[in-house]
This record gives sequence, C-alpha cells and structure tokens, in this order.
Amino acid sequence: MRRDSPNSDGRTVVQVLLPYALSGAYSYVQPQGMDLEPGHYVRVPLGPRQAVGVVWDVANDEGGAEIEPSKLRPVAEVYPAPPMPALHRRFIDWVANYSVSLPGSVLRMCLRVPEALGHPKSATGYRRGGPEPKRVTPQRARVLDCADDHLAWSVSDLAEMAGVTTSVVRGLVQAGTLLPEQLPPFRPFAKPDLAAGAVKLSGEQQKAAQMLRAMVAARTFSVALLDGVTGSGKTEVYLEAVAATVAAGKQVLILLPEIALTAQFLARIEVRFGTAPAEWHSAVRPRERERVWRAVASGEASIVVGARSALFLPFANPGLIVVDEEHETAYKQEDGVIYHARDMAIVYGSLGGFPVVLASATPSLESYQNAITGRYEHVILRARHGAAVLPEIVPIDMRAEHPPAGTWLSEPLHAAITETLEARGQVLLYLNRRGYAPLTLCRTCGHRIECPDCEAWLVEHRFRRQLVCHHCGHADAIPTECPACGNENTLVACGPGVERLADEVKEKYPQARMVILSSDLVRGQGLRDAVHEIADGKHDIVIGTQLVAKGHHFPGLTLVGVVDGDIGLNNGDLRAAERTFQVLCQVSGRAGRGSVAGRALIQTYRPDHELISALVAGDREQFYTQELAARENAKLPPCGRLASLIVSGAKQNVLNDFIRRLARAVPATELATVLGPAPAPLALIRGRHRVRFLVKSAKDFNMQNFCRAWLAGVDVPASVRVSVDIDPYSFM
Repeated sequence: MRRDSPNSDGRTVVQVLLPYALSGAYSYVQPQGMDLEPGHYVRVPLGPRQAVGVVWDVANDEGGAEIEPSKLRPVAEVYPAPPMPALHRRFIDWVANYSVSLPGSVLRMCLRVPEALGHPKSATGYRRGGPEPKRVTPQRARVLDCADDHLAWSVSDLAEMAGVTTSVVRGLVQAGTLLPEQLPPFRPFAKPDLAAGAVKLSGEQQKAAQMLRAMVAARTFSVALLDGVTGSGKTEVYLEAVAATVAAGKQVLILLPEIALTAQFLARIEVRFGTAPAEWHSAVRPRERERVWRAVASGEASIVVGARSALFLPFANPGLIVVDEEHETAYKQEDGVIYHARDMAIVYGSLGGFPVVLASATPSLESYQNAITGRYEHVILRARHGAAVLPEIVPIDMRAEHPPAGTWLSEPLHAAITETLEARGQVLLYLNRRGYAPLTLCRTCGHRIECPDCEAWLVEHRFRRQLVCHHCGHADAIPTECPACGNENTLVACGPGVERLADEVKEKYPQARMVILSSDLVRGQGLRDAVHEIADGKHDIVIGTQLVAKGHHFPGLTLVGVVDGDIGLNNGDLRAAERTFQVLCQVSGRAGRGSVAGRALIQTYRPDHELISALVAGDREQFYTQELAARENAKLPPCGRLASLIVSGAKQNVLNDFIRRLARAVPATELATVLGPAPAPLALIRGRHRVRFLVKSAKDFNMQNFCRAWLAGVDVPASVRVSVDIDPYSFM
C-alpha cells in the first residue's frame, strides 16, 4: 500500500473506521502538517459531534481521484497513542467477517478506554514524612504501616492497601502526616523475574512443559491442548511456556472464564514471577484500565490476565495466548458482536504466527476431536501432582434414597457429611440454582408467578425478600396473597436453591461454619475474601453454584456432594450431556487436592445413565467417544455446522410480518437446511418476542456468506432485531 496517496488537488484522503454500526470506513482529508498512517487513532467530525476512530487505510491514487476533496471534512486530531498494529486491524476485520457483524461494531470493543489515547494526566501521590497525627485510630495505623516504605502512593492505592476508605487517608493528608509528591502518570509494570518462584515439576509435567516451550521457540502458529486431570498442575506447566515467551521479549495473554477465578490466579502469577501481571476485566477500575491499555499497546506489560474482552487489547508484540478452562461457556459472548473467545484466540494466533495453548481437565468436544485427529498437539497429564489422588465418585440412587418431604439431602449424603466433619475435613455441596426456590406456586389455584416481561418464572430470593427474574432483572416483593385468586398464605416455594439448601444444613449441622458462594450473594472483594477463608479452613461447609465448580484449590476439602446431578441433562441443548459431564467432573475434582483422599457423592435419579457410568468408572474417553459418535450420526458440531438467527420485536404483528418475509427469502441451496421459524425456548425476554431459525450444514459450508445473502434480501424494520450466531452455544 502506498503511503503518499494525494487526490487530484494534492490533499491526502484517509479512510477512518469508527466504532459504530456503520457499513464501512468514512473518508476524511488529512490536514496540512498532519502525517497519518494506518492504525493511527484520530478524532474526526461526525455530523454535529466529534468521534474517535482509527485510520484504516490511505486512499490509493485511483480512489483518491474519484473523491471531491471539497466535500470531505478534515481529521481534527491525531492522538499520541501507539498506532493500532496491523495484526490487530486484520483481526478486527476477520472477527467481523466471521461473526457476520460490522467492523465498526468490533472496533467498539477495542476502544473501551478512549481516555488512554491522549496525553496521560499527571497525578499526586502522598508519602509519610510529616508529624505524627494527634489521634491514631486502628484504620490510621494501617495506613501509616503501608506508608512506612517512604514511597509516594495515590490516595486510592493507599486506601486499598490498608483496607480503609479514602477519607481516612485524606484525614492524614490534612493532618500533615502524609506529604504530597508529584507522581508519574502511571506506575510502570515491573519486569517479571522468570526464576522467582519456579517450582520443581514431576517427570510427566517436565515432559509436557518441554513440549510447550518447543512451540514457543518455533515462533510459528500452532495449537496445543493441555489435557490434564483436575489437580495435575496444568497451570505450573503452561507457566513454563509463559516464562519462555517473556524471555524471548514477547507478550503473553492468559484468558480466564470467570472474574471469580482471578484473585487466586493472580496470587499464583505473582509468586511465580515476582510481580503482579496486568489485569483486565469488568471489575478493574477505570484509571487502572487506562494504565493497562497503555502498557499493552506500548509493549511494557509482559503478562496480561483477563476475561474474554482482553482479547481485543492492542498487543504490541504478542507471542502466546493461553485459554484456561477452554471448555467454559463463559467464553462465548451472547450479545452485541457474538463470538467465542477461545476460537478467536486461535484465529489471533494464526494471523500473528504464534502459539495458542488450550488448558482443561474436561476439554470441549471440538478441542478434543482436533487433538485426537492431530490438528492440535495433545499434551496429556494423567496424574495429580504430588501425593494427591483423584477422588472416588459414587452415585446415590435417589429412587431408593429419597429424602423426607421438604428436604433435599439423602441419608447416605448426610452420613458422609457427618463423617467428614468429625474428621475435620471440609464439605462442598454443589447446586447450580441461585436463590431460595426456582418456582412459587399457589396451592389453591395452581398459579405460577412469572416475570411480566419474560417467559420465565420468578425465582424467590428469601435473603433479599424478593422474587427476581434471572433474565431481565425484574424484581417484586414476595406477596402474601396469590395474584390470581387472592387467597392468603397459599403460595409455596417449589424446589431448592442454594439458600433453601442452606436452611437444611443449618438445621442439621448447627455447629458447622457455613458459607454460601453464589454470584448474587457474594462478589468482588467479598468473594475473594470468602475464597481465601475456605482455602485457610475457616469454613466447614461450602454451599455453592457453578461459581465453585472450577479453578479453586481448597486443600482441606475432602467431600463433594452434588445435590442434583441431573440438572441440564434434558433441556434440548445438543451440548447438554457434554456440559453436565464437564461440570460434574470439575466439581468432583475439588475434593482430595491436599494430603487426604477425597470422594464425591452424586445424587441422581438416573444412576445408569452413560454419563454417570463414565464418571464413576473414570472413563472419560468412553463418554467422549459415544458423544462424538452421536454428533457424527446427526451431523451436529463438531461434525457439522450450525448458525442461529434470533429475530425479536416488541410488536407481535410487525415481527410476524417480517418473519414471513424472511422465511420466503431463504437462498436456494442443497448444501444447507433451514429449520424454523419457531418460537425460541424463551419466547419472551425483556418484553421482546423471540423467534428462531436454525441453519444446519456440513463443516465445509460457507455459513457466513449464506447468512449475509439471506439477510441482504430483506429490509429489517427499525423495531425488529436480527441476531446472527455462527456456531451457537446457547439455544434459549
């Protein structure tokens, strides 16, 4: 591409991509004295306002000659930030093409911190140097202890380190104890010490680490599935590849599926490399996000740990991506630009020519198939690290061991809990249902309380004294009379959630120290504190949702009780059995990770199901082989392709009219089958009616071109939304 591309009157035309749902880049004129290159972040006029965009191209001679410069507006400003790398621009275009999205919509995900583009603002820090305050409270004492290093810290950093509010720190500033000092705009990221916390690996781990280091040394694209049982030390193995990448002067991105996993993981990184990595997820404060963005763009941040959105940071020199718990559905973004971060990480590595490591104890069927067919390197860890052994898994047949009415724990599980507590072990009771009860029913008229805006029952949250919709967030106070028949005291809670399970545990084990881990009850610092307390043995019984099923290391936990092992088996999702197997395997793997052997008891009404049999026998390959055969027979992923079109609208008549037109516009082809239209399983969400089409084809079919051609044949009303999901994971 030519750098100098003036049009007929000598002025250069540039194409600027804007972070909006627009059909393409917009043309602007480069002002005299401004030297623009592709990738520069710029401010441009857009109608009556100013917008941030990225120079995507400089018009060639032919294109420039066709544009009348007098009709173009000039670029207003070029930002001093490092230009967006060419690799990142190619990645944005690729994601847009794959997801049948507009490039500007993908760019929007890359410009979440526009403040980072300008010159950084100076900051004021405070260090200890003045007279002692007249009054020293315990909170002030903690601040002074933190400030004893005589370094200058911001008010917020000092408050966070000391565990106090910023007002305590500001009081010490007013007292003259803390003195102001000008700080650099941002604290630099320290260079990792590659030998700081290196651990001695077992022979099996050393072999696996060597394979990953060889991939890094090759400096070319490849994918490895690091497939190890729970507790086998997968993290320490791939951290060896991280160290090799940093030693080569490259950047590393480690993706995690849940923010809840971040705190423990960051601590492990800090021990291993002597410094904390850059952190990127929705809970990171705006100022810190600005710091991280700049450090990634400049290449200063060597190791980045983040959620799926971290994939859209503009890495200056990427050399490795690790996708931990690669099977997790949390990597799939379901709104806006719909993408799977694991798959897009592999694309990023392919475009950039560097390796990608996928790590899991229960790989996705897609990754497993790619590994056993040789498309991916298959790096296997078969044994737990050290003296720990895999837990014994025992099914409890609930047909024979049905608990008394109103209770949910069988007698064999009660006996195991009692035995474990007497031996001073910890117990985890797993139930993937938030709240107190999933349904509130009237005993008189049978009325079920539903969300007014969704086709879903309201879930009782007794701790909050509310009925809540888990789809739109609608909440009502718990009524005292039936909304349908008006009778009082006839509403009953049906089924258990973690809060109801906690009531049963409190009654049965009043002396046990108990904690509930559920995303609606603990989050942020409270969740991090709870995880640390469990690891330190401060709780005897942990009741948790999927929040506790993966990633956590609780050395004192020796018993896992799965309250309902059948959840999810019959929901019509093609991945229902796969997901159930994964979560039961993961949650069972929380037991016995220390020096004492563990066991997992699974309450189920289907103990003879092949999934349960495979878990009990420890024969994962048997289950995967059967599941792959079933998918192959039905030509379903990973042995075929799917695309989902969800069409939604608030007005039923407008939606129905558009659906009829869309159904008539299906392109003629014998290579794909279009199923539908049919109401989506959740046919009403947030007041919008939803109808689904499903496209099914062979693996080599160009699903994206088919969907684009289909949608090009219809005009979409303003009140109707069409969401295209290539390779869907959710069918709700």
